[in-house]
Amino acid sequence: TVRTWEVENPKKQKSVFKPRTMQGKKVIPTTCTYSRDGNLIAAACQNGSIQIWDRNLTVHPKFHYKQAHDSGTDTSCVTFSYDGNVLASRGGDDSLKLWDIRQFNKPLFSASGLPTMFPMTDCCFSPDDKLIVTGTSVQRGCGSGKLVFFERRTFQRVYEIDITDASVVRCLWHPKLNQIMVGTGNGLAKVYYDPNKSQRGAKLCVVKTQRKAKQAETLTQDYIITPHALPMFREPRQRSTRKQLEKDRLDPLKSHKPEPPVAGPGRGGRVGTHGGTLSSYIVKNIALDKTDDSNPREAILRHAKAAEDNPYWVSPAYS
Repeated sequence: TVRTWEVENPKKQKSVFKPRTMQGKKVIPTTCTYSRDGNLIAAACQNGSIQIWDRNLTVHPKFHYKQAHDSGTDTSCVTFSYDGNVLASRGGDDSLKLWDIRQFNKPLFSASGLPTMFPMTDCCFSPDDKLIVTGTSVQRGCGSGKLVFFERRTFQRVYEIDITDASVVRCLWHPKLNQIMVGTGNGLAKVYYDPNKSQRGAKLCVVKTQRKAKQAETLTQDYIITPHALPMFREPRQRSTRKQLEKDRLDPLKSHKPEPPVAGPGRGGRVGTHGGTLSSYIVKNIALDKTDDSNPREAILRHAKAAEDNPYWVSPAYS
């Protein structure tokens, strides 16, 4: 079958196309493609037929050509031109054919002698729709794989490139970059570009040329001198700390005693005698206030007369 799927919902197919022979038997499709506007779906089958469906009508194909390529060969690629009128097919019978889908009863052009040994050998149109390119396959050690270019209007074989000593499996002519990417049977991937007509792509890395080393830099050997490495810049290192302490004692700035505080907890001497807490402040200023320097006996008898006149505390307690 040929099936279409929605990208947002990959678990559910959208539509199923079932290619059949003219007698109604099932046949296996080998390749399929959308037209450029997305309205048609073309598929090539193992019996050599090419069938084209309308995207919305899945039952019967819109076009059906039963002997497009040899039966039993895998047609490896079908592709639409950029204007959407022409279909190119790369057959497993070593041929390349052009079809006009407006008159789908015989091929426009046909080219043979293009060996292919892979079921995915590509053919593609140039971005300006004037050329068709496809790759050829070779046996190991029997020549080189080629890219072959045909003119679309006359189908003349206008140009070919020897790629490498192995088969050309895939080729892609990028429409925006205007560069040809080629994948080969021995693991090479090559990109062909034009310096004037191509855009970005391979040109981004090709323009980076290797810089030449300057002769002056390679001949002279620079001596690297770190700061303060020379002996005249070095500071004399002290042998012991005792001499340093003796020096500091003679230095008036380093050996200057700190000024005592003018006011506050440390006023008038060492801070440690009373400390800086609230309790030490109370002890110092209130509890130990020794400003009354009279006789202690007189200080007690001062309250004797008041106790006699008003016996409130002592006498009731004893009685």
